Amino acid sequence: MLHAVIMAGGSGTRFWPRSTDAKPKQFLNIFGNKTMLQATVDRINSLIPADRVWVITNQKYVDLVQDQLPDVPEQNIVGEPVAKDTAPCVALAAALIHEQDSDGTMMVLPADHQVTEPDEFIDTLKSAEAKAQADDSLVTIGIKPDRPETGYGYIEFDKDKSEEYNGREIKKVNQFREKPDLVTARQFIHSGNFLWNSGMFIWKTSTILDQFNQHLPSVGKQAQEFSSALTSTDQQQAIHDFYQGCPSISIDYGIMEQSDTVYVIPGTFGWNDVGSWKAVYDLREKNEDGNVIQSDTTVLTESTDNLIHSNGDKIVALAGVEDLAVVQTDNAILVCNLNEAQDVKQIVNQLDEDEKLKKYL
Repeated sequence: MLHAVIMAGGSGTRFWPRSTDAKPKQFLNIFGNKTMLQATVDRINSLIPADRVWVITNQKYVDLVQDQLPDVPEQNIVGEPVAKDTAPCVALAAALIHEQDSDGTMMVLPADHQVTEPDEFIDTLKSAEAKAQADDSLVTIGIKPDRPETGYGYIEFDKDKSEEYNGREIKKVNQFREKPDLVTARQFIHSGNFLWNSGMFIWKTSTILDQFNQHLPSVGKQAQEFSSALTSTDQQQAIHDFYQGCPSISIDYGIMEQSDTVYVIPGTFGWNDVGSWKAVYDLREKNEDGNVIQSDTTVLTESTDNLIHSNGDKIVALAGVEDLAVVQTDNAILVCNLNEAQDVKQIVNQLDEDEKLKKYL
């Protein structure tokens, strides 16, 4: 059977001050009435029922996930006692699913991405599932780039090797490439065989566990011990022991960049990783002056191409400015250039280092 693993443990620092330590980005309703986590699960409900959805999150967010996803079984919501990047997260989920369904296939999805063409997205996932079940391949989804983006990693595929599943082309991956500078990104686009790395993966649980044993044995060993411990130890203790024994490493670096059985399906379904307030500006409807206004108390004059996001009752007034993000919450105000919105993370780092200011996180 097909299972979904939703990675929902991120801190969402680039979305401060809306995103806080108590309620990060994935638990916010930035687009519409549903939170990003709820939208992620709803997006796949025609393919995977709630009882085969697994959510891996920070231990302190387990109750929040249960509140937002009441149809997902409580035992499928797993709290990480410590953050160890994505490889341990994937290995733990694979081990849990494999214990229940030894022939299972799992797709790994981030909790905080935006997809504007959900039907196309589902069709792409079906093709990926078909390839993953056909053999022992690791399948990922790459996004066809429409610009030389420096904020994403890239996947280089073999132009001459391709297969077809459910009417969609799938490519053999040559290598993964780190986030490039602008000149290199332009070269990638010009070459025609590079895709953005979406961070979405599909494989059989048996396949990925074998890959851990082969390429990341320290995690593979912990996954085996975790499975064995479930018969004699309560799950929470087994999870704690698993994470204590694992290194902190990403699935990309630990497995995907090491394996020679990786394939990619090019995707065109209106994907955005919503990595900053600039992404919110790009995705939201704009008025005649290019402004995105998410506030009932805003006045602007001679101001263009701004994002105003306020959930308070204070008036937000802008005069003679452009390309700004102005975000107001009950206890914080952020003003930044939209084109430098990634730097909000540095603000969060400074707050975290100051004992007097940590309360604003």
